[in-house]
Amino acid sequence: MRIIFTSDTHGHLFPINYAKDKAEKSGLFCLASQIEKDGNTLVLDGGDSLQGTPLLSYYLEHKDEYDFNPMAEGFNAMGLDYYTLGNHDFNFGYEAIADYAKYMKAQLISCNVTDLGGELDIKKNVIHTLEDGTRVGITAAVTGFVNVWEAKEHLEKITVSEPLPAIKEQYEYLKDKCDITVCIYHGGFEEDLQTGRLLSQTAENQACRIMREMGFDILLTGHQHIPVEGVTIEGTYGVQPPSNALKYCYLEAKTPVNKAEGLGVTSSLVSVKEPDERYEELAKEHSFMNELTDKVQTWLDEPIGSLAEAIAPEPKLETALSGSKVASIFNQVQLEKTGADFSCTSLANDPLGLKKDITVRDVLGIYQFANTIEVKEVTKAVLKQALERSAEYFDYNAKTGEVKVSNIFLQPKVEHYNYDYYAGLEYTFDLRRPVGDRVVTLRKIDGTELSDTETYTLVTSNYRATGTGGYQCIGNCKTIRSTTDEMPDLLIDFIRRHTPVPEIHNSKFTCIR
Repeated sequence: MRIIFTSDTHGHLFPINYAKDKAEKSGLFCLASQIEKDGNTLVLDGGDSLQGTPLLSYYLEHKDEYDFNPMAEGFNAMGLDYYTLGNHDFNFGYEAIADYAKYMKAQLISCNVTDLGGELDIKKNVIHTLEDGTRVGITAAVTGFVNVWEAKEHLEKITVSEPLPAIKEQYEYLKDKCDITVCIYHGGFEEDLQTGRLLSQTAENQACRIMREMGFDILLTGHQHIPVEGVTIEGTYGVQPPSNALKYCYLEAKTPVNKAEGLGVTSSLVSVKEPDERYEELAKEHSFMNELTDKVQTWLDEPIGSLAEAIAPEPKLETALSGSKVASIFNQVQLEKTGADFSCTSLANDPLGLKKDITVRDVLGIYQFANTIEVKEVTKAVLKQALERSAEYFDYNAKTGEVKVSNIFLQPKVEHYNYDYYAGLEYTFDLRRPVGDRVVTLRKIDGTELSDTETYTLVTSNYRATGTGGYQCIGNCKTIRSTTDEMPDLLIDFIRRHTPVPEIHNSKFTCIR
C-alpha cells in the first residue's frame, strides 16, 4: 500500500508566489502532475486548504460567480480519495466549507465535526479496500482549539468536539475490521520528537497522546507546518508535511504475514518539482479558470496609495529589539478603527517590508490572515503579564551579552508571530533580568502612569483575543466589542485615506541588554 499525503496547502494551487509575483515550485497542480496513482495507492489530505493565498481570498468573496472551487479542482486533479478539515477551513463560515465540499470528488471524513446544516456529507470513518484486497480503515479529526479560535457565528451550523474521545471510539470500531488503520489528524506533536520533552501544556496538539493511547498503524498529522519524515511512537508511525504544497509525504506500508510483527512502513518527504509537460496539460484542461486568475492578478495590482518612505524588510530579532514600522501601521489602523487606549499586533514569520507605492498585493503580502479585531477590557497587571510573555522572545547570554530568539518561539514550530508590538504605551524590557520579570517601565505614551485600580481598553486580533500564543491573561479579559471587518480590508482603507502614509510613532519602546 502507498499513501500520498498533503496537509496545510493553504490555497496554493498554482506554482506562484503572489506576494512577490514570482514563480515557485509549489501548488496542487504541480503536485498532481508528478504523482503516480494506482489501485493500491491512497491520496489523502489533512485540511487547511481554504486560507492562505490571494487566489482564495478573491474567490471566497466572489464564489457565487463561479461553478467551481479552485482548491477542489486541484485536489480532484490529484485523484484525492479522502480529506478532512483544518482549523483555518472554518475561518470563512459554513457556506465556504459547503461550497468546497460540493465540488470535491473525494469523501470528507471527520469524527469530531458534526454537520448541523446537512450539506457536507461527513463520514466518521471509511473502510477502503485496495486492489490487492487490503482493507484500510480511515478516520480523521481536527484540533479542538477550533472552538477557542473561531468566531461563534462560523460554528452555528457545524460543531467541533474534543478529538481524543472521538478518535478513540473510531479506533475501537475499526481495529478488528481492517488490515491497516489510519488516522488523519489536523493537529501536531506536543513533544520534542528527539527528547520527548513536553512542549506545551495545552490540548492544541495531541499527536503523541494519540500514538501512545491508541493503536493506529499510521497517524498523518498537520497544523504545525513541521516537516516530519517519519517517527514511531508505541508502534504507530507518524508523519507531517510542511505547509503551502511545497512537499508531500510519500509512505509505503507492507502488511506482515504474521500480524504480531507489526506493519512495515517507510516514508519520505518529496519536494514539488517545477512545472512540466503534464502540468501544462493540466493547465490547459483547466483553462476555464483563466478568467478567475486574470481577475485576481488585476485586483492584486490595483494601486491603493503610498508611503512617505518605503519600509525595508524587517529582520525578526533586530525588529523585536528596536520596534517595527510595519507593526506601527497595523496598530494605528486598529486604534483608529476602535478608539481603544492601547493596541497590540504581531508580524508574520518572514521578514517583510512595504514598497513606497502600494498595491493590494503588497497589503496581502504583509498581512496574510483574515483576522478581525476585538477590544478587551484590561488592567495594568494584565498588560504587564502580556508584555512579560513577549519579553520571553529573547534569550540573553549574561556572559557574552548576546541576544538570540528563544527556542520557546522556534520549537516545535517557528512562532515569531507570537511576539507582540504595542502602541499607546511607553515600555522597557531589561533582558538582563529573569524571564517573567523583565518589564521595568510601563506607562502611557504621554508619560502618564497607569493606575493599579483602573481598567483600560486594548485592541488586538481575534486570534490573540482568545489568549492563544501564551496570552491567556488577555483571553481571560472581558470583550468590550468586536468588528467583522478583516484587517487586510482595514489596512487598504487606511492607506487610501492617509496617502502618503508618514512614518508612524505610536509607542516608546526600549530594550536594555
